[in-house]
Amino acid sequence: MKTLFKIFVLLVAFLSFQCSGSNDEVITQPMLDAKKAEIINYINSFDCLGSCNYIAFGSKPCGGPKEYLPFPSSVNLTQLQQMVAEYNEMDHQYNIQTNAISDCAVVLPPTTVECVNGDCVVVY
Repeated sequence: MKTLFKIFVLLVAFLSFQCSGSNDEVITQPMLDAKKAEIINYINSFDCLGSCNYIAFGSKPCGGPKEYLPFPSSVNLTQLQQMVAEYNEMDHQYNIQTNAISDCAVVLPPTTVECVNGDCVVVY
């Protein structure tokens, strides 16, 4: 009986220390789409008055960003970085949850981002 009790206590202790993952929420494609739209709308709410920049966006299953988003320098950079970090983490979790695969190609950052007709665009 004492042995059975010890095994029970050890089992309960073992299960209580199991990692449940950093995020138990199931991420869906519509959730990612909505978050991306929120970020794009935020960026588009600012006019580019000359200078533009870019930020790594998304999370490829093999690592690295899926793309780079151009944005005007007039945005609140701290807020944009926070929004993108949240999206990137959601995308990473989605990749894990769906066992996503990709081509593992490295997406290079843009060499030139310019203000064209009031919008920041990548120039190839």
